[in-house]
Amino acid sequence: MSAVVVAPQPIVRPMSGHDLPAVLEIENAAYEFPWTLPIFRDCLRVGCHCYVYESSRGILGHGIMSVAAGECHLLNICIHPNHQRQGLGEGMVLFLLDFARQRKARVALLEVRMSNTAAYRLYTKLGFDEVGLRKNYYPARHGREDAIILARDLTIDKPFREIF
Repeated sequence: MSAVVVAPQPIVRPMSGHDLPAVLEIENAAYEFPWTLPIFRDCLRVGCHCYVYESSRGILGHGIMSVAAGECHLLNICIHPNHQRQGLGEGMVLFLLDFARQRKARVALLEVRMSNTAAYRLYTKLGFDEVGLRKNYYPARHGREDAIILARDLTIDKPFREIF
């Protein structure tokens, strides 16, 4: 008889300053125009809700969100390219939306690059709708790129942990 070893599922936990080297490595691997160390430090300093996905192999991704005045704003969802398309991005979004609900947020907002069709599909699958456009929002290889503004009502269904 042979034993099957199953690796434990990654967990979501609060990000700390000690995580920033791994978080920056993931940003740089995933994005042509990644966030910088000062941006992450500022998010931690001002009280954004910052989380990492951690497994026995280390940090696989991160999510950052602000919550205020009945709204949450998903600022950064990033999964290392080697671990994308495994449901981790969706899991992080669901975790953050549930967290926002617990803090009485009624609406979730985010921006997504026009060219990021995979992220756009994920967000619309999760109930986000287009509500606007931010012209020249993102840096791009040849100038700037527009962002689609997406929103989702958080008051119309059960918390995600009750669905899954």
